[in-house]
Amino acid sequence: MIMVATTFPGELLGEEIEVIHSKSQSMRGMKGRVIDETKATLVLDCKGVRKMVLKNPVTIKVVRTGRVISGASLLRRPEERIK
Repeated sequence: MIMVATTFPGELLGEEIEVIHSKSQSMRGMKGRVIDETKATLVLDCKGVRKMVLKNPVTIKVVRTGRVISGASLLRRPEERIK
């Protein structure tokens, strides 16, 4: 059983993440470095290709720490989440 964090106060920019669950089959397993973040999206650099991931329908894993995060818990602007 995987424990999913419901809050994430830290910064995601520069972190390597992997989409471990998504309603969209094509997003599952997507892995890349976070290069931009908005209220509802993450932009990943996936081997030189930019891909946009909607936060709400995904569960991600931060590769460096192994922490699993519900994308719905990230549905705020980064600066609001870090405060």
